Amino acid sequence: MIITFNELREIKDRLPNGTMGEIAKEMDIEEDTVRNYFGGTHYENGQSAGIHISKGINGGYVQIDDERIMNIAKRIIREGK
Repeated sequence: MIITFNELREIKDRLPNGTMGEIAKEMDIEEDTVRNYFGGTHYENGQSAGIHISKGINGGYVQIDDERIMNIAKRIIREGK
């Protein structure tokens, strides 16, 4: 999946408070890894989240190798939690 960085951040901004922890718990990963997925740089406790950012318009482009976090985030937005 390839989206713009701005689109990635827009999805993150639509998530309710506490969602990073909810996604992390559901996937059994560190919360900081989820933050890194959405453009964070919390590598002290979190891992790389399988995204690659290239410079360009709209904040650049993001290639997402593993869409599981994105799918959970979109589900949460759809459900309006």
